Amino acid sequence: MKWRGTAAASCSVLLCARATSNRTPRFLQHRRTPSSTSRSSDSCLRWKPSERAGRSSAALACRVRMTSAVQTAVLIAAYNASATLDRAVASALAQPETVEVCIVDDGSSDDTQAQARAWAARDTRVTVLSQANAGPGAARNAALAATRSPWVAILDADDYWLPGRLASLFNQAERADFIADSLIRVREGTAVPSPSPADPASAPLSLEAFLLGNLGALKGPLDLGYLKPLMRRTFLDAHALRYRPELRLGEDYEMYARALALGARFLITPPAGYVSIERAGSLSTHHSEEDLRRLRDCDAALANVRPLSRAEHRALRRHATSVDCRLQWRRLIRALKTNDVPAALSTFRSSSVARYLAARLCEQAWLRGAGLVRGRLSANQPPLRAKARS
Repeated sequence: MKWRGTAAASCSVLLCARATSNRTPRFLQHRRTPSSTSRSSDSCLRWKPSERAGRSSAALACRVRMTSAVQTAVLIAAYNASATLDRAVASALAQPETVEVCIVDDGSSDDTQAQARAWAARDTRVTVLSQANAGPGAARNAALAATRSPWVAILDADDYWLPGRLASLFNQAERADFIADSLIRVREGTAVPSPSPADPASAPLSLEAFLLGNLGALKGPLDLGYLKPLMRRTFLDAHALRYRPELRLGEDYEMYARALALGARFLITPPAGYVSIERAGSLSTHHSEEDLRRLRDCDAALANVRPLSRAEHRALRRHATSVDCRLQWRRLIRALKTNDVPAALSTFRSSSVARYLAARLCEQAWLRGAGLVRGRLSANQPPLRAKARS
């Protein structure tokens, strides 16, 4: 690793000063396990380069406080993820702040566990747990119990991080319990845009704003429940905050909402390097009526965490209605397939749900009609004939 100009001189002086005390610089100790890492309040190493343009991810990492305060445990719940796990783990280990990577094989039937154990054999920072399939929430809870670092980061097994992501978040994490960057959403195999880690974080996120940012069925402006924040372990432990293991859908949303209700300081920054791979067959697009029912019930429980303001109550009701819209749509489709007219009519239980269902029915009718028209046009069109060869 090389630095030029005044930046190189600054880092060289700091390294020499640490070497005279016969101690390895903190930011070169990323292979040490948390149990062997000193938790004393050493002074922080800071690098303040005069040139702001064109910083490399390594330079950005050098600016961060390289003490035990930024040591991070990365939790990866993996289910049949053999095609993408290597990329995810490699991207986590490439972050200098990563001192623990805990991979939980959630009952995979492919080579996921073998790949995970191969990583553990190569790098002492990696540990592997295995369990019967219980969902991502239960897997992350197991990883939380098995790690000790002061910060916790979630990485889905089919996603990955760009270099310097954690350093960028830690630049603004001092006043946060949770800090997340907006996701870089891409389809597999497409180009990834460069993040802008120098942009400042927004004002702390409120519970009301978070709830309104998760109205998928009612065309909300954002999808904040998909964020993957850095989380301060002391806050999680102080409130016994863990994922609800019974949730297979919305487990991130529910935990973040509960944290905000409990007073978490939650910051959001522009994209800093979390690459979210969009796939048609992901768990977030395939869920059952029971999944939706459990998520809706969690909204009811959230109202009892603390007394909510009127605005928070309105936002919570809107989110519960959004979930109920998706639930009633699935019930309606099932009733129509079985010609159960009373069950179909019972799904139109409120004006908001009725409007949503009517819009979906019109959408499906239009799509089916357009498909029939295209089919008739293609059937009436004469087949193309190949040119005769001379």
